[in-house]
Amino acid sequence: MKRRDFLKAGAVAAPAAAAGSFLAAPAVAQGTFEWKMPTSFPAQAPGVGTNPTTFAARVAAMSDGQLSLKVFSGGELVPPFGVEDAVEQGTAEIGHSTSYYAASKNTALHYFSAVPFGMTAIETSGWLRYGGGQELWDELYAQRGLVPFYSGNSTVQAAGWFKTPVESVDDLAGLNFRIAGLGGETMRKLGVNAVLLPPTEIFPAFQSGAIDAAEWVGPLLDQAFGLQKVASYCYLPAFHEPSAGLEVVVNADAWAELPAHL
Repeated sequence: MKRRDFLKAGAVAAPAAAAGSFLAAPAVAQGTFEWKMPTSFPAQAPGVGTNPTTFAARVAAMSDGQLSLKVFSGGELVPPFGVEDAVEQGTAEIGHSTSYYAASKNTALHYFSAVPFGMTAIETSGWLRYGGGQELWDELYAQRGLVPFYSGNSTVQAAGWFKTPVESVDDLAGLNFRIAGLGGETMRKLGVNAVLLPPTEIFPAFQSGAIDAAEWVGPLLDQAFGLQKVASYCYLPAFHEPSAGLEVVVNADAWAELPAHL
């Protein structure tokens, strides 16, 4: 795929953010910077939730306390799916999410999260570091005034939790199924009503019967959310996310204002 074709894939990317003059000024005192960092995930969730808090602690240590990040749990400061918008607009200087939550901006963003039958976690890391993936990501996000960084990967996902057995493709038809990304689009082709819910809404919707099945991450995180209390059937691994990349995004103006040593 040609570089320009990749960047223009699907929806046209949003214009570069003209948010420089509107950027919320970070708290600065005696040469220190205090940035707001919303995440798309519950802060106490294993892996995806503790990822930003661990990152914030490392940044504080590596900067000798000159740069501190205040982490806001999913939905606490901005909506879980609105993290990138918040950083782009200057509501927050930095954010933690996964790219496909903003895929309505440009469908190429799926490549930095997950693509069905696509790259594994190791392959994704290799592509970003050595195969030109990071350069594509940088160019794509620069159009919106963002600076992206890879923040780990929750690896191959489970297919989801189901209240009734799935023994054939026909058993999927008509299910209200919480599933994200291109996996959801694939399921729609099979007659599934794919529903994208923020993480904190998955369990209540599953328990109430608003959805019949739920895909989140995998057994560890799924059980932390209590999905096994609602459904007895969990299928794994799944085709839709051989890996699931996480990201840290920084407002380009805030990034440029940092001293060179930070």
